[in-house]
Amino acid sequence: MRHLLAFSLAALIPATAAIAQESTGAENYAENCAGCHGEAAMGDGPLASMISVEVPDLTVLSRRYGGNFPLVDVVRKIDGRVQLRGHGDPMPVFGGMLRGASAVIDTADGDPIVTKAAVLAVADYLEGLQR
Repeated sequence: MRHLLAFSLAALIPATAAIAQESTGAENYAENCAGCHGEAAMGDGPLASMISVEVPDLTVLSRRYGGNFPLVDVVRKIDGRVQLRGHGDPMPVFGGMLRGASAVIDTADGDPIVTKAAVLAVADYLEGLQR
């Protein structure tokens, strides 16, 4: 029994370490998005004035979508499925975020969308910033 418990705990250590190494949505946002969208995600980042299109306020996405956060649309924009002129083609700015573990979310129709866990973490972070 002792060996089984020790083996079970040892098996969990690598998984726990991997989870701890994953960046949070806030960290990924700060590293990849804040330059244009601003620290508070209001479209006022230090690079915003250099972009030829208006940088959107990401804290009012739910308001713009009738009170519902558009998680699937946000994921599609971040991971490059929906092209945005300001992000280039395909979004090279987010290369680092598009590596690593995968995640799956469902559309309203129940269709699965596979994306990267880091992308989903940023989308979840943005959902928490809604006002």
